[in-house]
Amino acid sequence: MSLLLDALFAIVAFGHLAVDILNGQRAILLAYLSGVLGLSNTALSLVSTVYIAMGALSQPVFGHLADRWGPRWLVAGGTLWMGTFFSLALFAPGYWSLALLVIASLGSGAFHPAGTMQANLRGRERFSGRETTATAYFFLFGQMGGFFGPLIGGPLLGLYGPPGLIALVAPAMVIGASAAYRLPAKPTPSAARLAGKISLRRILRAGLSASLLAFGLMTAFQSWAQQNMITFVPKYLSDMGQPPGVYGLVSALFMAGVAVGNLAGGNLADRFGKRRVAMWTLLAASAPLLAIPYVQEMAWLYLLIPLSGLLTGATHSIIVVLAQRRLPSGIALASGLVLGFMFTSGALGTLLSGYLADLRGLPVVFTLSGVLVLLAAGLALTIKEQPAMEKDLPQEN
Repeated sequence: MSLLLDALFAIVAFGHLAVDILNGQRAILLAYLSGVLGLSNTALSLVSTVYIAMGALSQPVFGHLADRWGPRWLVAGGTLWMGTFFSLALFAPGYWSLALLVIASLGSGAFHPAGTMQANLRGRERFSGRETTATAYFFLFGQMGGFFGPLIGGPLLGLYGPPGLIALVAPAMVIGASAAYRLPAKPTPSAARLAGKISLRRILRAGLSASLLAFGLMTAFQSWAQQNMITFVPKYLSDMGQPPGVYGLVSALFMAGVAVGNLAGGNLADRFGKRRVAMWTLLAASAPLLAIPYVQEMAWLYLLIPLSGLLTGATHSIIVVLAQRRLPSGIALASGLVLGFMFTSGALGTLLSGYLADLRGLPVVFTLSGVLVLLAAGLALTIKEQPAMEKDLPQEN
């Protein structure tokens, strides 16, 4: 793909890969530590929720800074921060490992809006009129990180325990240093111009509408269902007696499905419309999710879990691009707002799911996920697509 030959796109794409390789360790590391520290499903989901929320809630702030200052230090600093504190978490004793893991997530919060902005701007030059496809390629690298992370991390964890994961930190440190050298230090003129016009009033005027409420609920339900799978599939398989290598592999296959779905969904949305693709893929995603609790054979789980990832992942780039078009802000802030909302709503939903799992068992989580994507599919019918034009932004009186 010609876009990957562009050095400024490639550095944030591979940075996304490195950051999400580390993010991809969260679920399997917590599943491992739940046995060592005696964590319940509620406690496991609480730590996971705090980890996700810490990175998510900081994204709008980091996005605003990226619009004003440029992406260099947010991309580089976020990557290096995450690598440093993740490394410390692997060697810390007891509950300190959980605290340091949560602190590491701030690096992910800094990287994502700045990286998304840089990828979007480079993609507009290479894929004129196909911004969803370009955005999908950037997210593909992150989802590849989510695939390779548990695939490599599971066996390392099984053989060497948490310190074995230190080998996954080196790529993040190298790419962070490279980003500090290669990325532009200043924002683009268009990003700076939009950032200077941001006000809370303008964001609220654009956001307080029935259509945006429906869009927000669709986003929350999709994210909740996906985070349920990421968080609880390793624990579900661990409770079935499967070793870390197996639940690491299955978690990787789920993320591989998400990656393929994201790329396919981005391409299909540019061809056939975002609303249509979002509705049909979310509707189809309910079938494998609802089937998982009734399947005990691993051969079927190897099929159903990646398929659920493919179908839920198809809407990811669609949601981000629709939000970038609707929100009166710079690209990085818009990206930070929607990504922060996606991750936070998914994390809070996961917290509730963990409580339900302790009451009724983990299979109820997969049934709930199937219902959530059905609701999201209905809400997708309300999506209104609008062009990304500055003249469409609300004006101050």
